[in-house]
Amino acid sequence: MIGFLIQRVLQAVMVMIAMSVIVFLGVYAIGNPIDVMIDPASSQALREALIQRYGLDRSLIEQYFVFMNNMLHGDLGESFIYRLPVISLIWSRFPATLELALTAMMIATCLGIPLGLWAGYKPDSWSAKAIMAFSVLGFSVPTFWIGLLLIMTFAVELGWLPSGGRGPVSNILGLNLSIGSLEGWSYIILPAFNLALFKLGLLIRLTRAGTTEVMSSDYVRFARAQGLSEGKVVGLHVLKNISIPIVTVFGLELGSTLAFAVVTETVFNWPGMGKLIIDSITVLDRPVMVAYLILVVFLFVIINLVVDLVYGQLDPRIRVKAAS
Repeated sequence: MIGFLIQRVLQAVMVMIAMSVIVFLGVYAIGNPIDVMIDPASSQALREALIQRYGLDRSLIEQYFVFMNNMLHGDLGESFIYRLPVISLIWSRFPATLELALTAMMIATCLGIPLGLWAGYKPDSWSAKAIMAFSVLGFSVPTFWIGLLLIMTFAVELGWLPSGGRGPVSNILGLNLSIGSLEGWSYIILPAFNLALFKLGLLIRLTRAGTTEVMSSDYVRFARAQGLSEGKVVGLHVLKNISIPIVTVFGLELGSTLAFAVVTETVFNWPGMGKLIIDSITVLDRPVMVAYLILVVFLFVIINLVVDLVYGQLDPRIRVKAAS
């Protein structure tokens, strides 16, 4: 297990280094933020002073090594526009995105896996067909349109829930979260459900496909021949044997939900990292863009590392194969 862990950690470090080069050079090779930061009629002396202040007069390679040195010391630079440390700026938005993503994944998981199991267990029933028809909607209907429809229905027509914003927050484990109060839940439920729809459809179809395949396997027939109840057959044998692809999708989708909740945050005016990156791209706020993308890469690397370790617990053969 130690060898398996060391191998995965080394792979994660190599991925982080490679992606930091790609992200930094890709972002800093695009446009000139000085043109956005100052008035076009400003003097050349002011332009040169700003260029020198932010180190834009150096080559891309030099700027990259300065950035990496600062990052290793916990400094991701200062925002060109907000004039705040990038770390504090992103951290101020991170709790909003985190609770939105976790709530969305909780909704998708708690609904998607049971519905997919039922659709695979009773594939010819009308309820299974209805579940699969519903899952298609999660793939085919655009997220922004569903978001607007939810706002029109539950906020405008019925007046049950707020149309946007985050509402009151409370400090939980050092994070400012909305889920600590009933009013806070009223603000998060619509954007979370909107964000969960695609993940919900994906988990339903994945679980249903795995269940259908496993139900016809020999060990399920043997378990039934032993007299085990259908609940134990599904819970102990079916669910365990389809868990690896589900864990894979859960990990990747959690990462993508944290990183790319841009549309939902924009539609519902949710003050998270997605809205911050859109605003930063508009004004070419390079330090924020680079820090955000590095954070996204880091999240995906960590989540994939955790998923690999979970694999090793679910199926010991993976640990043995990796160690050999």
